[in-house]
Amino acid sequence: MRYLLKNGSLFTEDGFRPADISVADGRIVSIAGGLDAAPGTVTVDLHHAAVFPGFVDVHVHLREPGFSYKETIRTGTRSAARGGYTHVCPMPNLNPVPDNLEALNVQRELIARDGLVHVHPYGAITRGEQGEALADLEGMAPFVAGFSDDGRGVQRGDMMRTAMVEAKRLGKIIAAHCEDNRLLSGGYIHDGTYARAHGHRGICSESEWGQIARDLRLAEETGCAYHVCHISTRESVALIREAKGRGVDVTCETGPHYLVFCDEDLQEDGRFKMNPPLRSREDREALLSGLLDGTIDMIATDHAPHSAEEKGRGLENSAMGVVGLETAFAAVYTHLVRPGRLPMPRLVELLHGSAARRFGFGTPLEAGQPADLTVFDLDRPFVVDPERFQTMGRATPFAGMELYGVCRMTMVDGEIVWREEIG
Repeated sequence: MRYLLKNGSLFTEDGFRPADISVADGRIVSIAGGLDAAPGTVTVDLHHAAVFPGFVDVHVHLREPGFSYKETIRTGTRSAARGGYTHVCPMPNLNPVPDNLEALNVQRELIARDGLVHVHPYGAITRGEQGEALADLEGMAPFVAGFSDDGRGVQRGDMMRTAMVEAKRLGKIIAAHCEDNRLLSGGYIHDGTYARAHGHRGICSESEWGQIARDLRLAEETGCAYHVCHISTRESVALIREAKGRGVDVTCETGPHYLVFCDEDLQEDGRFKMNPPLRSREDREALLSGLLDGTIDMIATDHAPHSAEEKGRGLENSAMGVVGLETAFAAVYTHLVRPGRLPMPRLVELLHGSAARRFGFGTPLEAGQPADLTVFDLDRPFVVDPERFQTMGRATPFAGMELYGVCRMTMVDGEIVWREEIG
């Protein structure tokens, strides 16, 4: 299929500029003003909406195989497309756990059949994500984004060191969910203002940053490429900033919800429950500082759908996890870019550039490159209505909020995978 995308507002490091984009055979043919459509070309008028490189999310949960009552590859990637994402990396807390090539291939076959965007799965670090024996990293290495036991931390330092040595040999990333089980004490929200005021059991910040500190020492020792998932505390930011300063090969991510909410915003509702939890106002400000100074490399959603029943048990008893693919850009754009707290080029770097360099997924908006792009109406507000989501999950702390930035179109390999008419 050939497309001519007319009247776009193309994102560049120097701002937006008017441009038409010609697409054929899955690639961008040219970007210029006043392009004419060749015979057989489908013309799409973008009405001056913003055109970005397709976003990359290195941390999602697509739930299949094993938990298709929560999400499927099809619904999860349709949700990604609606959010402007062209590349996603699903975590391995599945059934079967992808801890060897045979198990991984079950997931890969579903991706090949049902994926609407590029999907790059993680392999598990340990067998069954149990932390006791190393998974078959070598067998999976050619087919995975990296290795992670997301959903739980690798509790044993010797096991994490062994994994890092093997990942280094294979040239792959270790993406770590950092959580020390010894410090959880049955907690389920941040050990802070709201927990104390409402009689909830809290999760201390050290349960996250303590394991990060351990892993940073191991990464420095082994030379492993180390990526820290969903950081939420100011101590985590400080540790990673210091480690980068001394040359440790580390990157990290945080989520949109940690940048907008804090524990003062909690309600007695499962849509505010995720792991790690919403932290303090001071933690939130430290995360923003980390975005601005380059300590935090990426914004990732940790999109984690659950059934309505699993999320309907209140703050204490609901499952951990919220959905985020369809609100991520709009949430950060509304709350940080529009008020002037985060420059737009930095947001695009956080959603695309850094992940593309670190993980190797994602392409620039240039002639000759794959046509993976997304189009947003930045001036259009909308109220977040979970019932309109493409994901099967409905739990989001952004429900009912007015956000700016409607995704009008997403294109993957030159094919339109999401379109909402512009008018």
